[in-house]
Amino acid sequence: MPIANIQMIEGRTAEQKKAVIEKVTAALVEATGAPKETIRVLITELPKDNWGIAGVTARDLGR
Repeated sequence: MPIANIQMIEGRTAEQKKAVIEKVTAALVEATGAPKETIRVLITELPKDNWGIAGVTARDLGR
């Protein structure tokens, strides 16, 4: 059972997350040959204050 764990900064819409799940699932089916029903995609959204880029929070960078 392939599992994809995706971490991203908070703020994506439900539609965007749905698209990520669909496309990652399709990519894993193609790459591994695993049945679609066995694919798991987990999205963890992190607060902008908990995501650092070059020593600065994503919030301070306006992301």
